Amino acid sequence: MRLLVFAKAPEPGQVKTRLIPALGAEGAARLHRRLVRRVLAAARASAVGPVELWAASDARHPFFAQCRREFGCALRAQLAGDLGQRMSVALHAQLPALLVGSDAPGLDAARLQDAAAALVEGGDAVLIPALDGGYVAIGLAVPAPGLFTEMPWGGAEVLQRTVDRCREQGLRCSRRPPCPDVDRPDDLIHCTPDLLQGVALVK
Repeated sequence: MRLLVFAKAPEPGQVKTRLIPALGAEGAARLHRRLVRRVLAAARASAVGPVELWAASDARHPFFAQCRREFGCALRAQLAGDLGQRMSVALHAQLPALLVGSDAPGLDAARLQDAAAALVEGGDAVLIPALDGGYVAIGLAVPAPGLFTEMPWGGAEVLQRTVDRCREQGLRCSRRPPCPDVDRPDDLIHCTPDLLQGVALVK
């Protein structure tokens, strides 16, 4: 099973923008880099299958090359289009596949193994919900055309709409225990101390 990690290039001012008021542009970018590295480490440790780092913004960024060397992952460039189109292309390139974001510090190897097992054991789709109405991971074992079309990304109804569409397509969809992500200043409570080391709060 392919394990896909979606990540943006860690350019200050362009990543974790909702955290900039709390951490500053440099601090938010530093946290982003650490979150990406954490999920890649978890992906490798899970031994679910080959890990692919799908890079947005600039796949030639030195950070991505460093991650490829350190974690032994394949490096792919996300294609043009909205988030749903990019996710669909990455997932449907070869199924089964599990796609994860890079903003959930609690997404460890055990959670990834649990989600992958849901597909291996006969499920068609699996979701790891976030706490804000979205999700931090989605996996597919069968094609799901239109699953991500015209989705209100960033909204509180993304998870439920995805579940509803799975049901409409007759897919057996499993929801695993939720995992918090880090998008806003209030979410920083979910970060372990090592993620915030040297990242100063803006006063």
